[in-house]
Amino acid sequence: MSHEHKHAYTQREGFTIDYGREAEHEIVKIQEEIAKYAYIEKEYPSRWLAIKLLEEDSDIKMRLQVLEGGKGILAIAEKSIAHLEKIYDDDVDVIIADHRYGWINGLVKETVKRTYQDRLTGSDKVDRIVTHRLLGIPIFLLAMWSVFKLTADVSAPYLDWVDATIGGPITNWIVAIIRVLGLGSTWVESLFVNGIIAGVGGVMVFVPVMMFLYLSLALLEDSGYMARAAFVMDRLMHVLGLHGKSFLPMLVGFGCTVPALYATRTLENEKDRILTGLLVPFMSCGARLPVYVLFAAIFFPENAGAVIFGLYFLGILTAIILGITLKNTLFKDKEDSTFVMELPPYRLPTLRGIWFHIWERTGSFVRKAWTIIMVTSIILWFLMAIPVRGGGSFAQADIKDSAFATVSKAISPALAPLGFDSWETTSALLTGFVAKEVVVSTMGQVYAINNTPDAIEEETEATTFFEDVGEILTTFMAATGDTIKSIPLIVGINLFEEEAEEEPTALMQAVRDGFEESSHGHSALAAMAFMVFVLIYTPCVAAVAAEKQELGMKWTWVSIIGQLVLAWLMAFVVFQGGILLGLG
Repeated sequence: MSHEHKHAYTQREGFTIDYGREAEHEIVKIQEEIAKYAYIEKEYPSRWLAIKLLEEDSDIKMRLQVLEGGKGILAIAEKSIAHLEKIYDDDVDVIIADHRYGWINGLVKETVKRTYQDRLTGSDKVDRIVTHRLLGIPIFLLAMWSVFKLTADVSAPYLDWVDATIGGPITNWIVAIIRVLGLGSTWVESLFVNGIIAGVGGVMVFVPVMMFLYLSLALLEDSGYMARAAFVMDRLMHVLGLHGKSFLPMLVGFGCTVPALYATRTLENEKDRILTGLLVPFMSCGARLPVYVLFAAIFFPENAGAVIFGLYFLGILTAIILGITLKNTLFKDKEDSTFVMELPPYRLPTLRGIWFHIWERTGSFVRKAWTIIMVTSIILWFLMAIPVRGGGSFAQADIKDSAFATVSKAISPALAPLGFDSWETTSALLTGFVAKEVVVSTMGQVYAINNTPDAIEEETEATTFFEDVGEILTTFMAATGDTIKSIPLIVGINLFEEEAEEEPTALMQAVRDGFEESSHGHSALAAMAFMVFVLIYTPCVAAVAAEKQELGMKWTWVSIIGQLVLAWLMAFVVFQGGILLGLG
């Protein structure tokens, strides 16, 4: 690379092209490896070098081979290339070229005014509809509504199947093994049943929900529509005074807040990065979805999909309003930056690419269940097993007298105006700081559910291992049949006879009873306020760590405290305002 070439690149470094969520994630990985070797980073701009390696530039690869640390960087790049090729089922250099030409196409659309329309391609004709100034936003909202309607309705039979499988055969097998080891009716048995199974199992129930969500989003992403959605929302955000490119990290935020915060690196202006980083946590990440699904199924069973969609839309609306407020106050002197939206060509999604999207994202959810959530569930069980009041002994005392319940009860009065001041609900929100999925797993542990091994044996007949396996397979096929039947219902068509309403699970009934008592008869309003609180309040510790890294400690504290206060205020308005209006 000549000095002139390097100088020219540096001058244009501000024009950063976004290569899509997956590619940007791998670019950051390679940049982090490059950053370990200051002399390499000084010689080659890290982002430029990472992209050239993904393109498998032979000259750059040859130069790195002889440099200290170069082979390690090349190894990371090779893994990234293999990963991206599995997802896209295409060469990485082709994907990068698509985004570059898309960027050029977007630049032309932003700067060139045609006097006539001719030679329109099929892609152009579709874009004239989906990116239309008036039709674009309604089409986007309809697409998102369809995603959440599909997620809530079609996944429901599988959710019930997983719940029955974990609460039935799997629990019985684990209890049987523990008793064979001579540890039956001990604290070890209670740890597994009321700690690990109740906590981790309560979250694993929602794996089918996550799979259907990621299936829907993968279809939209791989077809090229999500780039159009960002283009459409860019127009609205420009009108509202918010920087258009900020919507790209926000799209990533619907999956996970952590990579979304890292995606703000594609924004050239520092104030743009900070402002966007403050707004990203308001996008509902996948970890919040189990909470929405649980509460929507309990309190709004007829409109669960619409309620979930409304919460996601509320997050977007809150971010937009807050963005306008911050832009006109703390960021009043911020200069607007140029934004060009790349529109990649439409593609027919491949089964392989869709499967990798589902497998990677759901796999991350499952891994979190078996690491963070399991560790948290074990810690919670011990805190709930230690009595600080009453006369009970370890693992034998009433849960209401435990150390965890005592701490939660001390905080719960602050939530009384919101309609959910029970210590059980407070404890779930406390552990939600660890990971939002833990909100559901904590409720599975703290609510007084009749989930002891003896109670399970009383409710179920003795069965053999093979009978249990047969029952699992039979109920799975039944769930598949129910799923197929539910698909026409998404558009309001019922091709089958009405079936009897299903009985709520023990957790659902316990949550319903708890909210009915704490809200004094306004349980639906309290449930809605609770979901709004979960949507808005401080994200998980991993996201907070990412905020600290990307925004700095000052803005991280602004985000933590600001979201907590805003969550309380919005939940207060929902509950108290609903009562004044005679709702709920």
